[in-house]
Amino acid sequence: MHTGLRITAFAAALAATFGTAYGVGAGVDPIVADSAPAPHEHSERDDPGGPDEPSSRPEGGDGHGAHESAPAGGLQISEGGYTLDLATPRVSAGQRTELRFTVRDASGDAVTAYRREHEKELHLVLASRDLVTYRHLHPTRAADGTWSTPVDLPAAGGYRVFADFTPAGEDTENLTLGADLAASGRYEPARLPVPSGTARVDGYEVELDGSLRPGKASELKLKVSRDGEPVGDLQPYLGAYGHLVALRAGDLAYLHVHPNGEPGDGTTKPGPEISFTATAPSDGTYRLFLDFRHRGEVHTAAFTVRAGSAPGATESAPAATPEHTDGHGH
Repeated sequence: MHTGLRITAFAAALAATFGTAYGVGAGVDPIVADSAPAPHEHSERDDPGGPDEPSSRPEGGDGHGAHESAPAGGLQISEGGYTLDLATPRVSAGQRTELRFTVRDASGDAVTAYRREHEKELHLVLASRDLVTYRHLHPTRAADGTWSTPVDLPAAGGYRVFADFTPAGEDTENLTLGADLAASGRYEPARLPVPSGTARVDGYEVELDGSLRPGKASELKLKVSRDGEPVGDLQPYLGAYGHLVALRAGDLAYLHVHPNGEPGDGTTKPGPEISFTATAPSDGTYRLFLDFRHRGEVHTAAFTVRAGSAPGATESAPAATPEHTDGHGH
């Protein structure tokens, strides 16, 4: 929607314990079955401290700057006077379930007025703790402020739900609140795919060019091709030619990155390359999920990248072929 980077920052440390019948998460758009972590509009938030506690804000991070480490996001259930109230904390793996939640203000009242961003009042992202499953969902809001969407989680285990929204009002900032959801059933953890420069999905090949750097803004270019030919007629999806979400392996710190340029701005072409500017909040391994639309269908390509001093990391590199299923967001 905008040129450059918009990051929503959050803070807190989360720990997940997995058993043979334990799970956590929720969502509604493309589903990616691979393994494992990523920016949104920057707001002056805090770095990790505790699950629902604010933490100290980094100095000078403006989303586009390359001076300080970018703050981690999506780790808090409450921030800025708003709380994510997940009414469906547990589901059964392999069974279609109605996921329900409410965003509450400081008084405990349900929020019923939102600012539309990228054609939606609220974007819901769901990811499994092992980062094998990913969904970008767009639930429906009832008049009383209750959001709902059907979900069918493919496997038992821990999931994280991210609600990305901006309350209506002149002085309100974009927020991303996170909550855990458990999917019961037999749990078998998946291994994170190794870094690779290419991802394949639904007959498309997506190449990643660029490196993810902690505390420094860098450009990531993703080139889409099909049957060996560049795809130069990508279609707008939620007001852009591509949407990129990154999640940090381990705590699932959330980064929602918007592309550089937008359809109709006179300079941005509909492919084959989609450009993003991103800043990693820290060293580590991340999972990138790219949503793009072509021929009326939305597809999700997934990459594993390493930033900074992560084992074997010098350049950011993508990985493994994701499979996806469209949800209501498409």
